[in-house]
Amino acid sequence: MTINTQRRSLMKALPAAAGLSLGMPARAATAPDPWLQAQAIIDRVSRPLTFRKQDFVITAYGAQTCKMVKVKAWISFEEQDTVDTPAAGSSDCYAAIKAAIKACHEAGGGRVLVPAGNWYCAGPVVLLSNVNLHLNAGAQIYFSNNPADYAKYGDIDCGKQGKLTISRWQSNDCLNFSSMIYAYGQDNIALTGDDWTSTLNGQGGVPFNEQGDCWWTWKGKLKTLNAVAQGSTPNFTKGKMSENTENPLNAESLSTIAPRLTEAERLLIQGEDARWRADAQYLPALSEAGVPLSRRVFGLGHFLRPPMIQLIGCTNVLLEGYHVTHTPFWQHHPVHCRNIVIRKVHCESLGPNSDGFDPEACDHVLIDGCTFDTGDDCIAIKAGKDLDTQYGPSQNIVIQNCTMQSGHGAVTLGSEMAGGIQNVFAQKLVFQNINWATNPLNTAIRLKTNLNRGGYLRNFHVRDVSIPNGVQTSPSFYASLPGSPIQSKTVATAAGAIVTFDCDYTPLSDNVRTRPPVVSNVQISNIKVGNVKTKDGKVVSCYQAIVILGPVASDYNGPLPMPAVVPVSDVTITDCDFGLPANMAQPWFLYNVQGLTLKNVTIGGKVHNTTLST
Repeated sequence: MTINTQRRSLMKALPAAAGLSLGMPARAATAPDPWLQAQAIIDRVSRPLTFRKQDFVITAYGAQTCKMVKVKAWISFEEQDTVDTPAAGSSDCYAAIKAAIKACHEAGGGRVLVPAGNWYCAGPVVLLSNVNLHLNAGAQIYFSNNPADYAKYGDIDCGKQGKLTISRWQSNDCLNFSSMIYAYGQDNIALTGDDWTSTLNGQGGVPFNEQGDCWWTWKGKLKTLNAVAQGSTPNFTKGKMSENTENPLNAESLSTIAPRLTEAERLLIQGEDARWRADAQYLPALSEAGVPLSRRVFGLGHFLRPPMIQLIGCTNVLLEGYHVTHTPFWQHHPVHCRNIVIRKVHCESLGPNSDGFDPEACDHVLIDGCTFDTGDDCIAIKAGKDLDTQYGPSQNIVIQNCTMQSGHGAVTLGSEMAGGIQNVFAQKLVFQNINWATNPLNTAIRLKTNLNRGGYLRNFHVRDVSIPNGVQTSPSFYASLPGSPIQSKTVATAAGAIVTFDCDYTPLSDNVRTRPPVVSNVQISNIKVGNVKTKDGKVVSCYQAIVILGPVASDYNGPLPMPAVVPVSDVTITDCDFGLPANMAQPWFLYNVQGLTLKNVTIGGKVHNTTLST
């Protein structure tokens, strides 16, 4: 296997180069008005990027449009429909787009232009500094639905597993299939469109083999109990290979790939059965064991789907004005980027893990005027997992003027947040939830972490949110660990509440549970929630108004003495109306919470002014 040493050096250098920014202490706690800090973030990142006034049209480099045919495909977890896809033998514009980007970059920058029409691309679009990739109105790029096409062009030759790229999968570093659109260590880059007819289509639900498997099949078995409209994985059956199926290509024991581990360390990371050999568990185990990136090789023969758009270590980034749909995995995943704006983008993909926008370990981010309709969290702020925290926290993030429809959480923090999250501001949002009857928004404001994913959340401010059609009105559960004081399948942390803080998120998924999270200084105000009339005639807004499940100390399984497991603290909810919960007998659930203050909070017509601890 050969590794591009320049990229490896860059990967090591980036955290140090950005340390002055990412290592700064939080300011929001001392600011007289935290929203002044939010405005300063907006002002800083809103300075327009500039590009040379020259267009590089992809047709000048050999790109040709493609003919379309109809095919039966998955369009969500459970639904199939007839969709358009490029005809077999269509001209592949991968080489033409690559050549246009290269010419633009070498000329000092400019705009790479994709004209109106249908274009087939069987490989990754790799952005370079000073390039704006722009889609005209009516331009639609259909990316190949064949995973093998994203193991052909990476800079790192991994033999039978393909030519791969440096990536992150659910916040762990790895060598994997390339994203459809990718950038590494670039500055002053943009991905833009004229309007929402400018489309990037990942074809995540279009079958790539005779058995009918698609990218989404690789999700495997689902874990959430009582999921609504997300109860199955497209074309997955028991015994089929997936990210959650034991992969015989993975080592039988950590002792062969991390021989320096003690037996106790190996057993803690690996666990007592073979589940850890499934790709989705194997990669975190490699992180916990300190296995270097060069040996975390996935790609061909493995089942970790790449994000649609992944940008790593980039500065001054603009994403604006296009439509992204049917993505294999997360729709947008910027990692360790600084000064990034996503504006007026339609993020629409209803497949497994189709998060809309997941900034990870990023500093100064503006999410403005976007619409989300997703099969997972609409926005999910991340910050590393296990020992992959070298990029530091996610911080200085503003979310505003956005609309959310289907999805797990509308604004979510975590679950991968081992590096910490701070200074996040969300305002002027509409969680419209127009699909409430068939595919509802699970919860509105969501925190996810546990004693593995750890990290901290501090200085999180939310105001002025309209939720006219409530959220999911029935509870969805995750299972607790044996011996937990939280009885399994009883607390609606997966779906059903307006505000959900879950510090015991899927604990069964993580063998190592040694890093308690710390959650403090959360201010939520002016949330207005409407009711809907359900099939059984009930008029309700949610299952419960508030669920705050603090860290569960009994989950800890590391060496003694155990670190402090502190309650969720300093959470204030002000001037809110949560509508009428279905569970009015228990409008909120609290565990390990110190100082939840409710000021002028209306639930089921009753006004609450109180401070709660448990």
